[in-house]
Amino acid sequence: MFLSNKIGATTALTIILCTSLSNIQYSHSFAFSNVNDRISSTALFAKKKVFIDGEAGTTGLQVRERLADREDLEIISPPSQLRKDEETRKKYINEADAVILCLPDAASIEAVSFVEEGNDRTVLIDASTAYRVDDDWTYGFPELSSEQSKALSKSRRISNPGCYPTGFIALTRPLVDAGIIPVGTPLTCNAISGYSGGGKALMEIFEGDDHEPWGAYGYGLVSFRLLEKDGFGSLFLFFFCKANTAWGAFFAGGTYLFIK
Repeated sequence: MFLSNKIGATTALTIILCTSLSNIQYSHSFAFSNVNDRISSTALFAKKKVFIDGEAGTTGLQVRERLADREDLEIISPPSQLRKDEETRKKYINEADAVILCLPDAASIEAVSFVEEGNDRTVLIDASTAYRVDDDWTYGFPELSSEQSKALSKSRRISNPGCYPTGFIALTRPLVDAGIIPVGTPLTCNAISGYSGGGKALMEIFEGDDHEPWGAYGYGLVSFRLLEKDGFGSLFLFFFCKANTAWGAFFAGGTYLFIK
């Protein structure tokens, strides 16, 4: 049996952003008229621009809140009436040093297409499931291994891991690496999380006056959101359970018992 608290999606996004931006090279050049000139760190290292595409949504609002006090970052935002305007989004995406996509899958795919040819500077971090297991994107879990952290620091295309896989991988990957759980061992994991991960619609249900203390969705097991890499080579399915709490998660797992 193993237990865990979930690392929230917005926390993971913030960690990934910091990991990625820390390796962006500064391109500003400066002229020195005197070797004794003193140039402040503010002038030498300009703030990195971050654009949150979808900042008015549940995830976007929280990402913005968590980055608001970062003095080394500048959050750039279009006027509210132009947030969904295609040309405006293109402009902000290509101006930014990093773009966090807090959008549904189709909108994230569209946003990626807005990156101009030749723009190899802008880092994209996608919070949707559109690129989560795409081989051309780096899986955004720096704690997975030292190699993963290094890969993220160099990547320009990063997919944010899902909340349930985050909890499950954090529990099982160290045990696999240590040889305690052999690769391919059949595992089962019972988990329940806060309702905020279900977005505004689910939040409205749980924050209303008439609702059950527990809920679930994904009974059909057909959504591609249910399929995600577990961090050591196999695939598994998820069935989503929600408790009457906005945040956090509980994970309990074990192995299947085979009796011959």
